Amino acid sequence: MSQHGEHLSFGLRAASAHERHGCIEVVCGSMFSGKTEELLRRVKRAHFAKQRVLLFKPRIDNRYDDVKVVSHEGLKADATAVSGSAEISSFVEQIGVLNAHVVGIDEAQFFDEGVIAVAERLANAGIRVICAGLDQDFRGQPFGPMAGLMSIAEYVTKLHAVCTRCGAAACRSQRLVGTEGQLFVGGAADYEPRCRRCFVPGVVEG
Repeated sequence: MSQHGEHLSFGLRAASAHERHGCIEVVCGSMFSGKTEELLRRVKRAHFAKQRVLLFKPRIDNRYDDVKVVSHEGLKADATAVSGSAEISSFVEQIGVLNAHVVGIDEAQFFDEGVIAVAERLANAGIRVICAGLDQDFRGQPFGPMAGLMSIAEYVTKLHAVCTRCGAAACRSQRLVGTEGQLFVGGAADYEPRCRRCFVPGVVEG
């Protein structure tokens, strides 16, 4: 199976995509803006509606739990930890695409670019795809596949935190530790939300 999802096949009948209306929803924002909480809220509502939900998280993010999606506030839900987009499509194919109503993807910024094609194929197959993640990295630049996901999504929700410096609406994540790599998983000791005026691109120690 292609890592980038160009040749994904979910064995659909011709009419399947027309019987169920798929879509892509993106929930984005800075650190501590409530992205995962919003994802879990939507997942919970789907469960109430007796829809089958598949929830995925990147294996790299094990801050709070190896196999659960956990918000900074402690909300949690069972999930499948995967290493990349190919594992998501493989998992959905194994259970049968017609057996899944909702696919949730937390921390989508940590996935490879192939997640864009995977989300598109799932939505075309009639699945509601909900992706949550950081839209900007610690430099204030688009983070991983998030820009691509936002461009193909029917619905984009941008959440804001509170700037720790001035109290304004925060839309950026200030890194506080001395590392320059983009793929750095951290928490309150490593990042703080800041507004445009207070944000400094890069790492600000101390």
